[in-house]
Amino acid sequence: MTPITPSPQDDVELAEQILRRGREVTRRIQQARAQVADVTGQAEGADGMVKAISDGRGVITELSLNPRAMRLGHLALGEQVTAVLQQAQRDAERQTQEIVDGALADTADLPRRLDETFIRERLEQIARDFL
Repeated sequence: MTPITPSPQDDVELAEQILRRGREVTRRIQQARAQVADVTGQAEGADGMVKAISDGRGVITELSLNPRAMRLGHLALGEQVTAVLQQAQRDAERQTQEIVDGALADTADLPRRLDETFIRERLEQIARDFL
């Protein structure tokens, strides 16, 4: 059985599909970027004396210490601050990852690229069909 060579119209439709899907993915990624900019990771120590907020890139944007926190020794306070900062960053990272995963969820079914291998294969198939 001789393989059927795709028509030039098939190639045009494939190229249009690739462009359309590329635009959709680009739009979703732009939306995700805007959503990540709004991410706020938050954490609070068990006793409520230390609170932290992190943005979607993991940058700490706020650290609050209750005046009672000064009663803790400097080592205990340092440990608690470090733990709360890390929790806020992990919270922001989790939210950011969910946004990115959602934006990229449908990229697996993107059509094959129209690279030189694809084009060469098409031309070789056309040549074989004419011989």
